[in-house]
Order: sequence, then C-alpha cells, then structure tokens
Amino acid sequence: MPSPLPTPSQRPARLSFLTVPLMIGLVYNAISLLTLPFSGDTINALLAELNAATGTPGVTLTPPQVMTVLWLSFFLTAGLILLLYLTRRAVLEGRSWGRVASIVIAVLSLLVFPFGTVLGVIMLIGAFDREVKAYLRR
Repeated sequence: MPSPLPTPSQRPARLSFLTVPLMIGLVYNAISLLTLPFSGDTINALLAELNAATGTPGVTLTPPQVMTVLWLSFFLTAGLILLLYLTRRAVLEGRSWGRVASIVIAVLSLLVFPFGTVLGVIMLIGAFDREVKAYLRR
C-alpha cells in the first residue's frame, strides 16, 4: 500500500514552486490533448505556410500520414501527461526521484519561451531550495 501523503503542515513552503508548475503543465497538456483531433487540417496549412516562406515546392501530407502524425502526437502528449502526474505525486510524497524528474522537466521547459521559461525558473528555484531538498530525500 502506498504511503499516505504528508499533511500540508509537514511540507516545506517552497514545495509549491514544484507542484504548481507541474500542475499547470498537466492541465495545459490535457487541454492540448483534447484539441488534438481538430488539428488535422492545421498540419497541412502549416506546411503550406512553411513552403511559401522558404520558397520550396509544396509538400502536403496524405490523410493516412496526417492520422499517423495525430496518433503519434496523442501518445507523446499522453506520455508527457503521465510523467507530469507521476512526478507531481512523487514530489508530494517526498520521493527523491521526483526532485530529479522535476529538474529535468524544468530544464526542458526553459526552451518553451516565454511561459515555459518562467515556470522552469520557478521550478529550479524550488528544486534547489534547502528545505525542499531535505524533504525530497526520503
């Protein structure tokens, strides 16, 4: 049986620097997953704009290729949602791998300018806080 979550009074104050951005990422990616079925026409439109901007001959995807791209995007986004959920759960339970996963997620989110950059910096501040590091050594 998994250990019960520590009460909020036992958690360090800056633990929310990890849990809140993870929850924001979870909700954002869940909304992205819900809008994915409506993205089929957008893929070819983006390819047409790219071809016009670069001056290369037009490339369009066939309907089976679009479906492959959408399914691949679905599974990658679902995997990311699962990673965010499990990481947030591990951080709340005080598991050490949750801190490591949070640092990796934070560093990767620094590349998603500007919103992800802000969340990544906040997560890194929280991950390297002395009390949070002590809490996540269990």
